[in-house]
Amino acid sequence: MLALFFTWGLATVLVDIITPKLKSLFSLSYAEATLTQFCFFLAYAVISLPAGAVVARIGYIRGLVLGLLVMALGGVLFTPAAKIGLYPLFLAALFVMASGIAVLQVAANPLVTGLGPPESAPSRLTLAQTFNSLGTTVGPAVGAWAILSRGPEVPADPASLSPEALAAIRQAQAAVLQTPFLVIAGGLAGLAALFWCLRRWLPEDGGSAEAKGIGLDLLARPRLALGALAIFLYVGAEVSIGTLMVSYLAQRQVLAASPETAGHLLSVYWGGALAGRIVGSVALRRVRGGAALAACALAAGLLAALSALTGGTISGWSLLAVGLANSIMFPTIFAMAIEGLGPRMAQGAGIVCVAIVGGAVVPVITGALADRIGLQPALIAPIACYACVAAFGLASLRGPKAVGAAA
Repeated sequence: MLALFFTWGLATVLVDIITPKLKSLFSLSYAEATLTQFCFFLAYAVISLPAGAVVARIGYIRGLVLGLLVMALGGVLFTPAAKIGLYPLFLAALFVMASGIAVLQVAANPLVTGLGPPESAPSRLTLAQTFNSLGTTVGPAVGAWAILSRGPEVPADPASLSPEALAAIRQAQAAVLQTPFLVIAGGLAGLAALFWCLRRWLPEDGGSAEAKGIGLDLLARPRLALGALAIFLYVGAEVSIGTLMVSYLAQRQVLAASPETAGHLLSVYWGGALAGRIVGSVALRRVRGGAALAACALAAGLLAALSALTGGTISGWSLLAVGLANSIMFPTIFAMAIEGLGPRMAQGAGIVCVAIVGGAVVPVITGALADRIGLQPALIAPIACYACVAAFGLASLRGPKAVGAAA
């Protein structure tokens, strides 16, 4: 199970690495480049509700196998995308890979949440998500070496080359993307085979006859509805910063880092989440989830504001430090949102996972702002998201009525 969380974290963070690569390769604007995240996270909106219904019927372990196989297919699709060299084909491959991750989110998170008492669910899920953070920490370093540092450079002015020369450079650049995703696809297929072989020995909640359909009636539970909104805003903020980080650190007024150096520094952003989740998995056994969530969201917003208002080392490292503040937010919100759903937990997880589409919407908004007013002022979008997440955490401290008891 821990290898599962690690692998999907590694695959997810590579989207941050290939975004600047594709931006250079196809001469994209910031808004156009963030379509990688839009297509990746759009899959959550399209797939999560059907995935919740399917997992509720077939059980968590079979749901994990299904998700891994769909993810592997997405990795394989990078090969024809690279050979043909069309941006929309890369977006399609990312959509398929993200569809598999959506199924994994629906199956794995409630499985871990339900393995013990409800009061320790945030701590338990944070511990499992620690290995997801390990994948997102290792991923940028691997991606910077395997993707950003390889292939010929695309000239700053592509018009200076003949169409034939430009096409050859773009084809060589695109080819660099094939191997990492083929390796990931092979690993995912191996994990799927392992889970299938061990399905009789792994803890399985099993399908439920009570869970019929996609469960939209669960939105009548305010805790679930507000938790889904908080997930939308949190993921949007986290992904916005991660997606633009390489370009942000490369700015002359920030760190003036090369793309490869900035790619390695992205590991600090995700490594902060890893460190925070290790500490948080222990702290959340003693601290109320809502209090920890509010404190971390406020810290993230303040760090992003500090980065936007300063320059140089302070600006770069304060934005990298947002990763530490992000650490416990996703698992804490998720566990709070699906608390008390019993046999309908997979359906509830499907609804919450739809809200991960925030990772598609908010980065595009942030990218559009960056095109108009610059990267630093554009941080106002994730800052506003963190403020709303903090409000959700504070509201939960006021008791069940504040965020809604189960309807």
